[in-house]
Amino acid sequence: MKIIKEGGHRLFETDPETARYVSDLLRQLQAGGMDAVRALSAKFDGWSPADFELTPQQIADAVAQCPEELIRDTAYCQDNVRRFAQAQLGTMAPLEMELRPGVRLGHRHIPVGSVGSYVPGGRYPMFGSAQMSIIPAKVAGVRTVVACTPPLQGGGAYPATINAMKAAGADRIFVVGGVPAMALMAFGMGVVDPVDILCGAGNKFVAEAKRQLFGQCGIDLLAGPTEIAIIADDSADPALVACDLLGQAEHDPASGQLLVCLSEAFGRETLRELEQQLRVLPTREIAGASWTSHGKLYVADDVAEAIRISDDYAPEHLELHVTDPDHYFQRLKNYGSLFIGEETTVAYGDKSIGTNHILPTSRSARYTGGVWVGKFLKTVTYQQMTPAASVEVGAVTARQCDVERMHAHAITARVRVARYSRG
Repeated sequence: MKIIKEGGHRLFETDPETARYVSDLLRQLQAGGMDAVRALSAKFDGWSPADFELTPQQIADAVAQCPEELIRDTAYCQDNVRRFAQAQLGTMAPLEMELRPGVRLGHRHIPVGSVGSYVPGGRYPMFGSAQMSIIPAKVAGVRTVVACTPPLQGGGAYPATINAMKAAGADRIFVVGGVPAMALMAFGMGVVDPVDILCGAGNKFVAEAKRQLFGQCGIDLLAGPTEIAIIADDSADPALVACDLLGQAEHDPASGQLLVCLSEAFGRETLRELEQQLRVLPTREIAGASWTSHGKLYVADDVAEAIRISDDYAPEHLELHVTDPDHYFQRLKNYGSLFIGEETTVAYGDKSIGTNHILPTSRSARYTGGVWVGKFLKTVTYQQMTPAASVEVGAVTARQCDVERMHAHAITARVRVARYSRG
């Protein structure tokens, strides 16, 4: 392997200062309820409305501000997300089997009762994130989805976000951001019932709040700055590869990019293309800082090494610009979502194609996938036995309990053996 450009790899680690700060905020919010939500919202966002929850009329008014084309395009994107989530749900069949004569075991999938969906605002009003947590939850059968989004600078809600939340199926919509929003959904604050799962992306304070609230409720996953990896051979278009790297770099100065190519000539041509495109990119200030600090460009000795490099990086998004994508598809193991061929790009997955964009970052793709319909379902088991089967299993169970010296456990088995042996 040859390294043309090296950059830092962002591991999502808890910053002690951020952890202490968020912990203090959560204590204030839990103790102070909605008064604390109001005070902190006014402090951080200059936002203190009479009611943080939007009324049906306010929602309708926000939707009415959206151009028809935006509404149609949002519906197109959400239809894709919904249809894919429904297809995923179709793979999750209940199970029941007779393991031994008279021993019936099974599992079933039960939706959680409520979900708190956070739709970020921040640098970009990412209204497309609404469907990524709300729609799979609704398809799973979640009864109540509470959705929060931060106010615009100067106050008020972003109409496109409210339209997306409503169309996706949110039952209640609040305009409040950051840690106060996470606390409102997790604790309820007397305004809503505490949610069962918090879901959605956000800044480092939102991510830390989710980490600390885990246990109070479930969470989807912990995610750091977004990232992309691209594997490209000499058949790829350097200009297109450079374009896609910058597409993710504009997210955040801490975003990560990795290009693994198969020849030094291709790598250097892509680097020249990237530098030229960066000079005219409207978001070059952010994208340039991200590429400078966190961009990596490696030349692999062969295909097998390219796969090893990518799997070690374990990217959130992975694009394949190669002549034989199936070879890679069969061998790659660690990624959040895979984009096969130059015809697709991360932006499609982020916005419109139907797969979910809430994905693992910071190498967590080694052990988890992203948000999907199954995230909102509990797979629970059950068992039922005939008297004869209880006698058989009970005798073995009692002996196992004796070895562990768990004598009360053994008694629960032996009383059944005695009871059902009489007949």
